[in-house]
Order: sequence, then C-alpha cells, then structure tokens
Amino acid sequence: MGIATDIILLVVMAFFCGLLMQRLHQPIILGYILAGVILGPHTGGLTISETHDIELLAEIGVGLLLFALGLEFSHKDLKPVKWIALVGTPLQIGLTLALGFGIGQLMGWDIKASIWFGSLISLSSTMVILKTLMNQGWLGTLSSKVMIGMLIIQDLAVVPMLILLPLLNDPAAGMVQLGSAAIKAAVFLIAMFVLGIKLLPWLMRQIAKLGSRELFLLSIVAIGLGIGYLTYLVGLSFAFGAFIAGMVLNESDYGHQALSDIIPLRDVFGLLFFASVGMLLDPKFLLDHFTTIVLLVVIISLGKGMIFSLLAWLFRYRNVIPIAVGLGLFQIGEFSFVLARIGLSTGSISNELYNLVLTTAVLTMIFTPIISSQTARLYALKKRWFQKEPLESINIPEQGLDDHVVIAGGGRVGLQIATTLHRLSLPFVLIELDQRRIEQAKGTGYAVIYGDASQEIVLEAASMARAALLVVTIPSIVVSQTIVSHGQRLNPRVEVVARLSDPEFFTVFSELEVTGLVYPELEAGLEMARQVLLALHVPVTEIQRQTETLRREYFISNTSQSKAYQILSQFRSAEQEFDLEWISISSQCLICDQTIGEAEIRKRTGVSVVGILREGKLEPNPGPEFRLQEKDLVAVIGSGQARQAFHQVFFARESSPAEIIPQAA
Repeated sequence: MGIATDIILLVVMAFFCGLLMQRLHQPIILGYILAGVILGPHTGGLTISETHDIELLAEIGVGLLLFALGLEFSHKDLKPVKWIALVGTPLQIGLTLALGFGIGQLMGWDIKASIWFGSLISLSSTMVILKTLMNQGWLGTLSSKVMIGMLIIQDLAVVPMLILLPLLNDPAAGMVQLGSAAIKAAVFLIAMFVLGIKLLPWLMRQIAKLGSRELFLLSIVAIGLGIGYLTYLVGLSFAFGAFIAGMVLNESDYGHQALSDIIPLRDVFGLLFFASVGMLLDPKFLLDHFTTIVLLVVIISLGKGMIFSLLAWLFRYRNVIPIAVGLGLFQIGEFSFVLARIGLSTGSISNELYNLVLTTAVLTMIFTPIISSQTARLYALKKRWFQKEPLESINIPEQGLDDHVVIAGGGRVGLQIATTLHRLSLPFVLIELDQRRIEQAKGTGYAVIYGDASQEIVLEAASMARAALLVVTIPSIVVSQTIVSHGQRLNPRVEVVARLSDPEFFTVFSELEVTGLVYPELEAGLEMARQVLLALHVPVTEIQRQTETLRREYFISNTSQSKAYQILSQFRSAEQEFDLEWISISSQCLICDQTIGEAEIRKRTGVSVVGILREGKLEPNPGPEFRLQEKDLVAVIGSGQARQAFHQVFFARESSPAEIIPQAA
C-alpha cells in the first residue's frame, strides 16, 4: 500500500504513544514525536518506508496550522506587539547568530560553517510553540502574542536566509535576489489585504449559500493551501502565505465556522509533522556524540532563552511575559531543517554538522512543552526572590480590601460573577494571568490582580486573610486544589465556591470542605431539559419540580452537602410551585419587631409566611408568636395581588424596593 500503510502505522502508533504521554501527564505532542522515533529509519524493526513523502505531507500540517492561527488572530491582535516583532526579532536573530558563530569558533569550525550554524539556531519552531500554547491554554495571552509576532517575522526572515547563505562568496548576486523577494512580498501583502478582504468574504458567502458543508470545508482548505502555494511559487514561504490567508478570512463573517471545520484536519496533519520530526532523530548518532549534543542543547537553550527574555524586558514587557517568552522560544525551529538541507546540498556545511543541528533541534523541540510548562513556577520563584517587586494590581481601593470576594479566574464565568457583584455593590477582586482578560476587567473598572492564583504570594496580594469568600472558576482540578489549599491556609474561616469539571473530583473537593460546587455540564443539561419540556407543553410547575429534584438528587448522591443546602434546594423548588417570594426585613418596614400574629399578615394581605431565614438558620412554617427582626429573610406565598398588598401595607415607608428579593426564574 506504500504511503497509505505508512500513514496508518503512524496514526496507530501515535495514538498509543499519545495515550502513554497522557497517562504520564505529559504533552501529547511528545507521543507523536516518540511514534516517529520508533517508526523512523534509524531504529530498526517496524519502519516507515516513504520517509520523504511523510515529510512532504508534514509541510501541509505546518501550512494548516498557520492558516488556523490566522483564522484566530486579527491584525488588531498583533498591534500591541508590533515593535518587539518588527524591531526585536531582527535583534534576536542577530544576537543568536553571534552566539552560534561563537560556538562554532570554539568548536573549531571555519567562518562559513559558524555563520551557517548561527543562522540555523536563530530560528524557533512555530509549529511546536503554537501547539504547546494551545495545549497549555495560553493562546490569546499577551505573552503568546509576543511569541507569535516574533515567530512571524522569523518565518519571513527565512526567505533572505535562503537567498544569502548559499551565496556568501557572491554578496552582490544575493542582494539582487533579496531585493526581488522584498518586492514580491510587498506586492503579495498589498494584493491580499486590498483585494483579498473584498474577494474572499464574497466567495465564502456564495459557497455558504449552496448549503453544502463538504464544499464549505473544501473551499476553506483550497483557500488556505492554495494561497500558500501561490506564495511558494513567487519565492516566499508557503506557511507565511497560509497565515496571511487565514488573517484575511478572519475578517469575514465565516471566520469562526472556517476555524471550527479546519481544526480536525489541522490536527491530523500536525501529527504527521511531529512524527516526521521524530523520524529525524538518529539514536546511534546521539549516543556517539552524546557529550557534544548535550552541551549544544544546554548552551543554545540557555543562550536563546536569555536573549528572548532580555528583549521582552527591554521592550517593557513585565511580570510573567519575559519568562514565558524565554521558556517558549528557546528551541531550534522546523525551518532550520530546510536551511540545513540547502547548506548540505551546496557543500556549505558538512554532513556531521548537519546531523548535529538536526539532532539538537529535535531534542530542543521535545523539551519545549516540558520546559514551557514551568513558566508559572519560575515566575512564583522570581516573586519570592524579589519580594520588593509589587504585583500588578488595578483598581484596588485605597483603603484596601476587607470582607470581600476573591475570584480566581477572570474568564467568562469569572467576569459574569464579577458583574453581578459589581451591580450589588459587593466588594471583590479578580485574579487573572491572561493579559487580554486583564484589559477587559480594567476597562469595566473591576479590581484585578495580574498573577497566578495558585501561587500563595498572589493570594496574599488579594488580601485572602481578610476575604469572606473564595470563588474558583478555573476548570483544572490540580490548579483548583492548589488555590483552595493555599486560600484555606491563609484564611481557615473562608468559604469556598468552586467549579467542578468532572464528577470524579467530588471526593477531592469534599476532603477540602468546599462549601459550594457548580457543575456546568449538569446546569446545561438541566436547562436543556427545561427547554425540551417547555416545547412539549409540560406545565411550568412540573418542569421546575423535576429539574430541581434532579439537581438535588445529583448533588446529594455525589457530595456531602449541608442540611441547610438541602433545605434551601427544597425552598427553591417551592418558589415556582407556590409563587413564593423572599423579602428582606429592614428597620423601616412596619412588621419589624412584631410577631406574625400581631401583624395579622394573612388577615390584612392574604399572603402566608412559610419560612424565615435568620443568620443562616432556616425556621420553616413559623408560628404566630414568631417575632420578626431586622435582616430576616421572610418567605411568603400567595397570589400576585396578595403579595402586592403585602408590600403596600408593610413596606410603604421604604423609599426603594431594593430590599425585595425577586422570584427566581
């Protein structure tokens, strides 16, 4: 079957290796690389026969990844990082080239080989870092935008490198070709952003009108790969063309659907790329040159990491960004493979140098997900070593925070909670590590701290010791567990409400004595059940009774919720069934400091008092001798007319109905 057999073997082996890495809590892409090593031509046993063809297919994976990246990123997203991308990247390439040249001279290579080596290690891996950012959930953060901006310029720098490096002995001819490439790039960009912005959205509208999902998917692939191929024909980078096509298509109304459809195809071809990287690793060569390769990996990783971190700091990026950029872009990139092949074919570098670069590049790619994942920990250490460096905090009151809510995670859920608390004028502070969300919270005037909530020093900055409530909206169980543990250590009396990502973690939160759990999938299922029953014309009271019963049974069967929680769940069910309304008693209302019998509530208004909630304790069905006090929550049932009469008779002196707790929907 030829290449078909090779692809089948790779997919099956990648599945098992990916499963192994998942069990070991390592990035899945390491499993793909391991699959390539096992099936590669250097390890014996079961071997891929058409290695070169797999490498060619892997180039499609690079193109699709960059196309998908373009669909996710608008040109507006790159504006905040334009200076470090346009100015910082050439500086980085120059500094890394100098580092590589120095290493080459120390290794005893000639000047030409040293320049080649410096150029090869100056590039970082777009494919590896993007996949790593996706897996770690960092895509969209300011640090990821810095990395992507620099990677884009690096990919563009490949073109002049391909022209100039083989022509080191004839610089004049190289400058002519370089000028030609610059003109072609300018013409392509103008054509794409002037004509493409109008033409591509119109084309997608016409295809969408046909109503065929297959044609829609095919058109997306054709646009991404087709435009990439056009840039390749004019002497530019195939991946660069695909990225620009994605950015242009992102401006249309069909960008999100296009991204959703292209992701599975992108992931399959991405698998082939990482497997092809693994196939390049020759274990025998690695063992024969072990000391040299380890030394190169360490020097290059440390050198490039320090260069990237220093540049991020010089361009005034602070907090975690310099660390994230340094730990993310230290590896040697896939375009170095292309450059190395050119150097070998033109006799510019020796076969030994080619293998050294290849092996070093593969190892740095393998280490990238592991090292990049240490960003938060290293940032925490930095904070401990430099205690005088304050955390970035925004809109924190001058008098500080006290008896407030700490919201760990400023995503959609966290911002919704913050919005509700803000409307009720309740104090709170958000903790978030995503710069995009930080800016969003800053724009609304919310108190926010830039940092990782799983680090104790960040919780201290949020005044956790004086907080009334900790809300954890982060789905990761490991991160949530750490946040709750640190929070309870700083404030043993704090109550905790946490997001539950999987029912298997009920026990973990139960051991932590979490007072409230929210399971989003359960809530979504109950809401869909309501919609289904409404469409089937089931009575509203029966719908509410069934869904609340399901929620109560689910949590009671899986957790040890307090008795008060169970009683409140029953009251919540009763609200819909009996037109129940909760009302807060203030000092101004006429029934304050009166018994139910003295006030003659039922006789005068027609409503019945069915419950009193006082200082967290529920008194069901209070008798006529029960005396109402300020801050009591009173549950009354009755017709709408009766409840209106209740407000008019006993709350007429109140200037605002804000104390009334409306009926739950």
